[in-house]
Amino acid sequence: MLTRLIPHPILSLTLTLVWFGLVNTFTLGNLILGTAFGLAIPILTAAYWPDRPAIARPLKIAEYMLIVLWDIVVANVQVAMIILFKREREIQSHWIPVPLELTSAEAITVLAGTITMTPGTVSATLAADCGSILVHCLHADDPESVLQDIKTRYERRLLEIFP
Repeated sequence: MLTRLIPHPILSLTLTLVWFGLVNTFTLGNLILGTAFGLAIPILTAAYWPDRPAIARPLKIAEYMLIVLWDIVVANVQVAMIILFKREREIQSHWIPVPLELTSAEAITVLAGTITMTPGTVSATLAADCGSILVHCLHADDPESVLQDIKTRYERRLLEIFP
């Protein structure tokens, strides 16, 4: 019964918090409206989510988000240093194919989004068999270390979150 009322609890909570971020005012009316949106939208869209992704360790999501946020801050500084102090001929751009162990479409999407959100890298394409993702790196002295960073920092954690 509870799963029919709240089919996607994390989505409901996220929608409610996003509502508060959009209105930027905490009032009783906004609480009621945000909660109504948070409950109604997942119920109305439940038919489009027949196979919800299984999340094995939800607390690992917080750890993953903190690591990604830290990496974004560090990458911003690195990209700024590259732009300001490296000559064009010293920049070593690389296309790096990253073989994937992830099988869930949601997990692959999170990985691709993480790579793209981190300055200096962009996920360009996913192989037709979903077995690898092609990543462009603005500057990499050692492309193998970039590959290993993606595998150990992101993919390993996503394998724990999305079994």
